[in-house]
Amino acid sequence: MSVQAGIWTFDGQPVDRQFLSEISRKLEDYGPDGESTFFDHLVGILYRPFHTTAESRLEHQPYISAGRKVITWDGRLDNREELLSQLMHVLHDDKTDVAIVAAAFEQWGAACFAKLVGDWGVAIWDSSERQLTLARDYIGVRHLFYYKNAKRVIWCNHLSPLALCGDKFTLCEQYVAGFLASWPASHLTPYCEIHSVPSGHFVRIRAGNSSAYPYWSFEPHSTTRYATDSEYEENFRYLFRQSVRRRLQTDSRILAELSGGLDSSSIVCMADDIIMREGRDSSSVDTFSSYDPEEPEEDDFLYFTKVEEKRGRAGHRAELKSSGDSFLFDYPTFMASPDLSAREEIKKVKSRVIEDGKYRVLLSGIGGDQMLGTDRDPRTQMADLLAGFKLLQLGKLLWAWSLEVRRPWIQLLSQSFVILMPISIRTRMRSVIQSEPWLNTHFARRYGITDHVLPAAEGNWWWRPTVRDSFQILRTLSGTMTNVTPPVVDKRYPFLDQTLTKFLTSIPFDQLLRPGVRRSLLRRALVNVLPKEILLRETKASSGRCDVLCFKKHWNVVERLLLAPVTSGLGYVHAARFEAALLAVKNGRFPRHLVQLYRALSLELWLRHALERGVISIPRLVASQAAEHADATDLYAHPQRHDLT
Repeated sequence: MSVQAGIWTFDGQPVDRQFLSEISRKLEDYGPDGESTFFDHLVGILYRPFHTTAESRLEHQPYISAGRKVITWDGRLDNREELLSQLMHVLHDDKTDVAIVAAAFEQWGAACFAKLVGDWGVAIWDSSERQLTLARDYIGVRHLFYYKNAKRVIWCNHLSPLALCGDKFTLCEQYVAGFLASWPASHLTPYCEIHSVPSGHFVRIRAGNSSAYPYWSFEPHSTTRYATDSEYEENFRYLFRQSVRRRLQTDSRILAELSGGLDSSSIVCMADDIIMREGRDSSSVDTFSSYDPEEPEEDDFLYFTKVEEKRGRAGHRAELKSSGDSFLFDYPTFMASPDLSAREEIKKVKSRVIEDGKYRVLLSGIGGDQMLGTDRDPRTQMADLLAGFKLLQLGKLLWAWSLEVRRPWIQLLSQSFVILMPISIRTRMRSVIQSEPWLNTHFARRYGITDHVLPAAEGNWWWRPTVRDSFQILRTLSGTMTNVTPPVVDKRYPFLDQTLTKFLTSIPFDQLLRPGVRRSLLRRALVNVLPKEILLRETKASSGRCDVLCFKKHWNVVERLLLAPVTSGLGYVHAARFEAALLAVKNGRFPRHLVQLYRALSLELWLRHALERGVISIPRLVASQAAEHADATDLYAHPQRHDLT
């Protein structure tokens, strides 16, 4: 993504041009197509472009609008034609995305943000009003951060320049709790003083004060109903096709991740179908796949090769040979936040393929699991029927799912009833020890860490459980997007298309998930697009052997970390149980919530890294060890309770 950054001083001092130059130098890889700046005594603005479309190569940023507003734009407009038709009377020769956005802001003010469809982030400086406006897309694919103190405000779509601005920051425990649970909310960063523009919001900074305003919101009462399954399938197919087509808009080379799962395979096969049927000028899509034949349950190779056979050509293949370095235990460069991304061997090979192939666009299947039913809980649908007293339908569904998951129907019924209870009651019924025994109970309860894994736990209590579940999924995805490591390519996510997600969150639950058939709608709709082997694939195996090898190889490092864990001193984890859980992984025994355990280890590594860099201060380190000791006695004092949810 292109680099945008700026400084606005409040104390009358001129802008520190050297600081902006340092940002430009450090982020050159993310904006390799030049540099341009704007300075006006108290304000300095930087832009480094990363071109992926013919239109973007015609842009001149920072852009000066007709009303003398200074704008930087990082993104892709998917509804260009619609906006052009509405703004033709004010647009002239310049039809670039940034010119369209500038005209829209002049025409409609902040109301324009709701009209912008695509992945984007924008910064607008209005010198006449002495006002800065920052905004980002509905789910936060593009990043935008800001740090404001009494003297100045700094903004950038990369977090690291703000964290390294020379000030020392306070660790944000709300962020830590969100990171340990799933993903922090989209407005949080690891630093209390540095904020992210919330997804679906714009932030207005004026006279030293900042306020965030929503321009997009989840629509709980939006419903889409058709008479037959075929109508849902047809509309999904149309919207998914549109989503992939939007992300093929580029004059650069495209690489698509292909694991052989339903998500990545659907994107690749639909892209091929679009290119073949519509005769598009877009570059053909190449694929990147990785596999590890030494993993006992690894079967991705069997499936992604079926997609390659359908395409008539092989993609880039990476045969992984675990060297015991799947995790990063040391950061060679500054990391502004904890990193929990792909296996290190995969990242290295993929980076080399991208660099050698000069790819600028990467298609990703992230969001498919969540939006299409894999991560959906059937008990939320049962809770819907229970709340609506639709007992006949409930009985049929209970019986079907009871046979499918091999659990007594009465157990499923009781668990569905629990979902209807207030969240305060549900959390009391869930034991922290049973979920993640290494978590500090007081910290987990204070921030509701285990609430995040409960189905339908967010949203207003009067919403139907399936509606709350959809809301929770979108919230989690927006946090995921905010906290992913910035890629050096334009990473695009077809399953997070705004039009598509609106459709998927408004249709009946049973279109997405049926007893014995997860991703029901996708399988039915793409029956003539995907190879039959992909359509019949049930699950994907996860890696395990490489994790064990990694812990065995680096156990001496882990042991040194566990002599005095920072996370324990701060009261986030229980040191002895944390060590026991990691030792179990080293010995090949994986806990139920393995990802959460890896998050805790990643947090420990990052905290040490940030402390060494001097970017955070932790005054409570020693004092809070007493709280951990109290937590240990508290954990043993209460018996475990049955986890219904």
